[in-house]
Amino acid sequence: MFTGIDKVGWASLRHAYGSAEDVPGLLRGLASADPVERATALDGMYDAVHHQGIVYDATLACVPFLFTLAACEQVADRGGLVELLISIGRGHGPEKGTGDGGEAGADAGHGNTAADARRSGTSANAGQRGASADAAVRARAEEFAGLLGDRDPGVRRAAAEALVRFLDQPPRVLDLLRQRITVERDDRVLLALTESLGLFVRQHPAHAPEALDILLTLGTPPYDPGLRLAALGQLAGCAPELLPADLVPTVVELLGERSERRRSGLSAPAEDGSPDPDSLAGRLRRLRPSDEEGALLLRTLHTALGDRVGDRIALLEGQLTSPDPADRCNGVWMSAGLFREWRADYAVPVELIGEQLSTGAQPLLGAAVSDRLRDAAVSVLGDLFHLAAPAADHLHTLVTARADLWIHRWQRRAPTLGGPLKALARSGDPRAIPVLAQVLAQPVPPVDLGRVIIHLGRSAAPLAPALRHRLGLVPLDSPDAYDHLVPLLSALTALADREAVPEVLRLLGGLADGVRLRHRVVESAVRALDVIGGGAEGVVPVLRGLLDSECAGVAAGALWSVEGDPPAVLPVLIRELSVADAGRRQDAAEVLGRLGASARAATPGLARMVGADCAWERVAGACALWRVGGEVEQVLPVLRSAWVERPEVRGVVAACLVDMGVAGAPLRDLVEAELVSPRRHLVRSGGHGSHDVLDDERLLGVCREVLAG
Repeated sequence: MFTGIDKVGWASLRHAYGSAEDVPGLLRGLASADPVERATALDGMYDAVHHQGIVYDATLACVPFLFTLAACEQVADRGGLVELLISIGRGHGPEKGTGDGGEAGADAGHGNTAADARRSGTSANAGQRGASADAAVRARAEEFAGLLGDRDPGVRRAAAEALVRFLDQPPRVLDLLRQRITVERDDRVLLALTESLGLFVRQHPAHAPEALDILLTLGTPPYDPGLRLAALGQLAGCAPELLPADLVPTVVELLGERSERRRSGLSAPAEDGSPDPDSLAGRLRRLRPSDEEGALLLRTLHTALGDRVGDRIALLEGQLTSPDPADRCNGVWMSAGLFREWRADYAVPVELIGEQLSTGAQPLLGAAVSDRLRDAAVSVLGDLFHLAAPAADHLHTLVTARADLWIHRWQRRAPTLGGPLKALARSGDPRAIPVLAQVLAQPVPPVDLGRVIIHLGRSAAPLAPALRHRLGLVPLDSPDAYDHLVPLLSALTALADREAVPEVLRLLGGLADGVRLRHRVVESAVRALDVIGGGAEGVVPVLRGLLDSECAGVAAGALWSVEGDPPAVLPVLIRELSVADAGRRQDAAEVLGRLGASARAATPGLARMVGADCAWERVAGACALWRVGGEVEQVLPVLRSAWVERPEVRGVVAACLVDMGVAGAPLRDLVEAELVSPRRHLVRSGGHGSHDVLDDERLLGVCREVLAG
């Protein structure tokens, strides 16, 4: 099976880490009888030879040998090899300027000049590499037809997709899929065949009617409920007009039937029972849902339903009330994407997710199942912030009953707040405060506690003395001082705790020069003084001493809040508008806006910002121009274009519109459209973070203020 492998000039070929001379060893490892060696070799193929989907010249040289291995019945785990061929066929050449090998090492700080020297020559070929890989796989796509009948179900599962993607004979491909469906007895292969029919419809619309007829047939009795669910999911994605009118009740009923079959042993188990080697592939496999097949079925359906949010909520409610904990766990994870992407009233599904936290009291559930379901629910609720309020009672019950979950202790880094307590505090529920007080009294409290307390608002004021005490205990020369100081300063600022001023001044006076991200710590301390420093002894000299530092703009803002003397800060702020650092320019613009008409001398510098390339800087300059001089004609076009082009700046623009009142009326249409849009604004810009829901809800709140004003 390795005929000719030694005739390939592997040393002259390249992969992600340079020379491909190690590739023959990886290819031979794929044929090893040792499962650990096979898994390690497959890891190496994805890590080096096909790094992040990139096709190198070494990748192309592997294709013939991978086809040979995939067809050899003496080789185990051949389904993974077919999946690798699919990925290679869909791959792309190295991005322009990244070179043809060595870029993965360069990312880690170990690049080599040889790779750099080749970049100008290889970038011209890079665009052709993906097309070459596609052609190489298509040239042997006929072999996938034979693998569709292989004795190994894993091979048959992968071959179905490969056949649709690479064999350029649509009528024959459809006929092969139809024939295989009639004789296939493995449930998971049937699911793969169903998914491949949906892919066929999308890839070959001219031949879609026949494939849709097969999908419609698979979606009806006497087919297995899991297969019917898969067929409905594919129809939802490629022909939603063919879905039944009672889609959600049908899906929930099928879900129940499928769960019953799983419990009674009538369906294939989710896993094949073979041990997972300690490799990357093995670790990823262990992280999969307990019912991966069910998760895939419902994810496909949810994705296909898209903006039919009402149907998706009803489907979620069906999943979350299922007697099968695996179905409920899948429902919890499905809800995360819905909450993150779409705006709706989620009170009912959130409360149902909260109910999953009490599963520990149900003895019929094993500990592992109970923990998996609880952890999923906590993870989703933690990212909802105040939208998790309908589940707050359940969170509080769990926090009260399980003190062992208050703190998450890590092997190699500082402890963090446990998920249930964090979710309760982030929801704004004051019942978290007494527990947080106990956590603060621990010898080593969670490093992120301060960042969580801010979501409780002024109701967390009883925690201020303990926070001040903790701030005073942090060594100011510690390498990780930033990690401890900034969250504590954020919390004390949010609580407006004026008694913290002495500790903040001590910090500013004693912070060691070599501390990591020292300027961020100083900036956080100065922002605290901006809020709590008024009238306090010793604040003014410290702030004046920072007017020539890299935190000059922030220090000037704090000095303005404390003294209210424009001439003392205006020259500093005007100077800051000309520095190279865009962040410092934006800080200065924000403070100038607070000065209002007293800062008219800064108008030329602010006008320059309005023409900047960075949307954040343009918006900062425009908002300040309005607040300083009442400029409208120059400001409104900037705010409109930024709103449309960069959704992440909408919160800042909306806050400016609140201040502008009737002067901002020409942009009212943007705000009205935002409030009726069903989709969250950061999702539309490609964003994806743990604060997306919170940021979006805050934007909606400010938009309502604009219209109310």
